[in-house]
Amino acid sequence: MPVYSIETIQVIIKGTWLQQAGPADITYLLVDSRKTGFPGQSLFFALKGPRRDGHAFVGEAAAAGIKNFIVSDKDTVLPEGANVILVKDTLQALQLLAASHRRQFSYPVIGITGSNGKTVVKEWLYQLLQEKYDIVRSPKSYNSQLGVPLSVWQMDQKNTLALIEAGISRSGEMDKLEKIIQPTIGIFTNIGEAHAEGFLNQRQKVKEKLQLFTRARCLVYCSDYPEINEGIASLVQQLRNKPGDDLQLFSWSTHTDANLRIISLLKDETVTYIAATYKGEELSFKIPFTDQASVENALNCFCTLLVLDLPFTHISAGIMELKPLAMRLELKKGINRCTVINDAYSADTDSLRIALDFMARQQQQLRRTVILSDIPESGKSDNELCRQVAHMLSEKKVTRLIGIGPQLTRHRKIFEAGAVPETIFFETTEAFVRNFYTLNFYQETILLKGARVFAFEQLLPLLEEKKHQTVLEINLTSVLHNLQQYQQQLRPSTRIMAMVKAASYGSGASEIAGLLQFHKVDYLAVAYADEGIQLRNNGITLPIMVMNPETNAFGAMLQFSLEPDIYSFDLFDKFNAFLAREEVSQYPVHLELETGLNRLGIPTGDMALLADKLQAGHCRVQSVFTHLAVSEDPAGDSFTRQQANTYRDAVDFLQSRVSYPFIRHIANSAAIIRYPALQLDMVRLGIGLYGVDSAASGMLDLKEISTLKTTVAQVKQLLPGDTVGYGRQGRAGEATTIATVRLGYSDGYPRRLGNGRGQMIVNGRRVPVIGTVSMDMTMLDVTGAGPVEEGDEVIVFGRDLSIREIAAWAGTIPYEIMTGISERVNRLYFEE
Repeated sequence: MPVYSIETIQVIIKGTWLQQAGPADITYLLVDSRKTGFPGQSLFFALKGPRRDGHAFVGEAAAAGIKNFIVSDKDTVLPEGANVILVKDTLQALQLLAASHRRQFSYPVIGITGSNGKTVVKEWLYQLLQEKYDIVRSPKSYNSQLGVPLSVWQMDQKNTLALIEAGISRSGEMDKLEKIIQPTIGIFTNIGEAHAEGFLNQRQKVKEKLQLFTRARCLVYCSDYPEINEGIASLVQQLRNKPGDDLQLFSWSTHTDANLRIISLLKDETVTYIAATYKGEELSFKIPFTDQASVENALNCFCTLLVLDLPFTHISAGIMELKPLAMRLELKKGINRCTVINDAYSADTDSLRIALDFMARQQQQLRRTVILSDIPESGKSDNELCRQVAHMLSEKKVTRLIGIGPQLTRHRKIFEAGAVPETIFFETTEAFVRNFYTLNFYQETILLKGARVFAFEQLLPLLEEKKHQTVLEINLTSVLHNLQQYQQQLRPSTRIMAMVKAASYGSGASEIAGLLQFHKVDYLAVAYADEGIQLRNNGITLPIMVMNPETNAFGAMLQFSLEPDIYSFDLFDKFNAFLAREEVSQYPVHLELETGLNRLGIPTGDMALLADKLQAGHCRVQSVFTHLAVSEDPAGDSFTRQQANTYRDAVDFLQSRVSYPFIRHIANSAAIIRYPALQLDMVRLGIGLYGVDSAASGMLDLKEISTLKTTVAQVKQLLPGDTVGYGRQGRAGEATTIATVRLGYSDGYPRRLGNGRGQMIVNGRRVPVIGTVSMDMTMLDVTGAGPVEEGDEVIVFGRDLSIREIAAWAGTIPYEIMTGISERVNRLYFEE
């Protein structure tokens, strides 16, 4: 790892001292005050974002032991005894530092960009080249304006090759990344629609991305894309008069002449057989995938290895060893009330750190167990590596380490010296399996983290809760993406209350709330007190509003610091009397006003009476709000404005009678977009967080967070006239193939979707429901879907079949579909 003195860094980034406390050697760069691993050797950059300002967390970082800071606000409160450097732009300073660091190294740097496949190509190249080179690479998909400098900072003298990916979302960004990466070899994976909104057209996007290669010596690409060919021609013209230009092009193509000309692509069930010509010679090799994306990514890797002059026999053998990448961390329910995080396909210190951060965000259990294999090819001595891992486990408060492999077993004393309270070691995965039932897993979070050679995939079935094969997958990365989409529409001062009632609209309350808490949402809202109690028991400390407080739950609400929504004078009087008996004063409450929804709420004409009742002092107004009835519908705009005016008049009167400020909020997900003036002090984000733009505004790039999957239980052949299901409602008009899937109305699939109204996806094709939906089973007409077998995956809804379509077919709204998925359906959470 690099070591720079703070004085050297000050010169590199052209900063000025706000406070100089003494010499310090910097090895680690931090942009998140929650991720302090080696505080004495760390430098904190206070980055400014659209919603969060890193300067607000300088104190938190200092409390964690950080003594070195880069800031852009000269009025920052300076931590005592810290080095603080002032710059104009902290992100630019980070990029300057990384670019300077990159210039210290002359070994090959492979820069990878494109619309899709960047991370896969990078990880596959790592698999293919790790025996020949000591490789440093971008962690996961660190390819942004922030991720690239953090990736490049890892470069060290011991390395002999770097693999760095770069992604951009708008014009002008790649020029900055090129100065940081300075690749010697480039790979352009492909061109697609990702981030299209940031560019005028595909041609501009290609041209911008190609700026990464203005100083590269060689560029690998597929010449089957006309936009890429055109962009590369433009790049060559741009470089023609540039001194020292020696860019060599290495193309591959299935259509035209190229350095690697693909003559044929033949596929069976699992393998693609390729015949090609290279330098006048015929080559034949195999790729262990058949889907177009994987074949394309593998060919980009193949060509890169040819550029590096590896022997063909070595390349072809290595390509056949490629495995699909686990591009996500999965969170599953485990045995004995445990939670299991599955990251069982790779082991290196960078991905371990990411997995431990993910584990630390899960607050469901106090105990944390890490099942970890040896970490091969780390480039460090075993002793150094184990000490680093021990420090990481200690920092994240891991309570038990189960180490598997001779490396960890041999250095067990490093871990037994106090880094982890409990340690157990096995030489092999098989030894762990033999002793599994003696290890006593109960009510803990378990991280499964292993190098592929240790085959940890065989451990997951032992640890996960046994449920039937229907599963609701929840993409936590999409939840965060949707949150950020709305944050970008808000003023920096506007707070967010996230709705996590009804188990986060069926997605799982604690898991979603934990993510929101980590990313510093201001408030949560639940429907009933027991939902809030569950969150508290699972480590959620955010303020929580209870929208339907019941009198028999008042005591529990005090015990768990839950804040009631007071929607009537009767409820106010009962809660006020309860607080008086408990001798509690100034307890936070939220006042709901009735402005036209006519569901719950205190009449706006009774504000004087409400103000008088507040004088007792047992309740303190935390917020005053109302519900909009038709905020998503332009036809109801006049009614929405009427509601808003009624609310403003009432809340202004109430504020004039209350001596302290309180939070005002009226906007729901739709109103955040359609009525920016109603954002006020706080907004309530509900269905939009889960990927449904109820305003249909077109202003948001929301992603539905859930995918419901099941499997085929049986396949049958029907003759013309045969009937299907109860009531014989389904009928085969001709020879028909049907598949019975493990999903019915007791799982939450609406019975109204029977008899052709609903569809599911099998083999990538939409197929209709045939017959009546049963309690536990549904039949599909799969006649045109190709070969279908028992156990095949079936998509009920997800990326290619929107939950909004399902709701429309069923004559309902997405809310009902989302909240109706049964608890017996297993939830699987993952982060990409």
